[in-house]
Amino acid sequence: MSDIRTTTPAADAPTSADWARVLGSHWRRLQLLKALGICAFIALFFSAYFHLLHHPVNPVTVMPLTPLDSWIGFVPAAFWPYASLWFYVGVAPAFQPSLRALLGYGAWAFALCLAGLMCFYLWPTVVPSQAHQLDPSVAHHLGFALMRDVDTAGNACPSMHVATAAFSALWIHRLLAAVRGPAWLQRVNAGWFLLIAWSTVAVHQHVVLDVLAGAALGMVFGLASLCWGPAPRPAAPLAIRPTARPTAPGQPL
Repeated sequence: MSDIRTTTPAADAPTSADWARVLGSHWRRLQLLKALGICAFIALFFSAYFHLLHHPVNPVTVMPLTPLDSWIGFVPAAFWPYASLWFYVGVAPAFQPSLRALLGYGAWAFALCLAGLMCFYLWPTVVPSQAHQLDPSVAHHLGFALMRDVDTAGNACPSMHVATAAFSALWIHRLLAAVRGPAWLQRVNAGWFLLIAWSTVAVHQHVVLDVLAGAALGMVFGLASLCWGPAPRPAAPLAIRPTARPTAPGQPL
């Protein structure tokens, strides 16, 4: 009997019950490369980000406030969703199923960050001083002090915090759809993005116009990458060996 392995049409995509297993297999692939790549990517971006921040080549524009900025106000608890971005942006690359998919994702993420840096180079912006002030009760909080030292009020528009979150949200949505993830996970993903976007204003790191510009930039690159880049696909299905059928005496195998 032939020993050739075949796959059934139903095996071409995971069932709704398989999503956790498939995501787990994606996560286990290239773990060290993904971890080192994410860290190197962030370090490279911030080296360029801080250079432009401290050495603007054009006059710095103060971003205007809108009524929404006053309505949102300062919310100390927003620090946590704001800081969660550094975990959130690692989700999509961590679950890429192959080296080709990982490199494709990285190339588009690099293009997004390069576009943002070009905006800062050509049009330096800053958050108004009154919008960047902290509540005295949290001014010495370790998290807020570190945030102010690392992410100052410059390079405001577009908000790369929101741009990278929007880019990640679209990719996570597609990855979950590719493995037929549950609807509640899609809602968690959307809610997480919205919390991050809101938090950038609620901790007085950005104004509403920065957020809108960042969301637009991230969505443009996110949609372009999903339309023209390699589509996220689940891991190759397990091959199924067909069951042997009994043969009559003398019948060829």
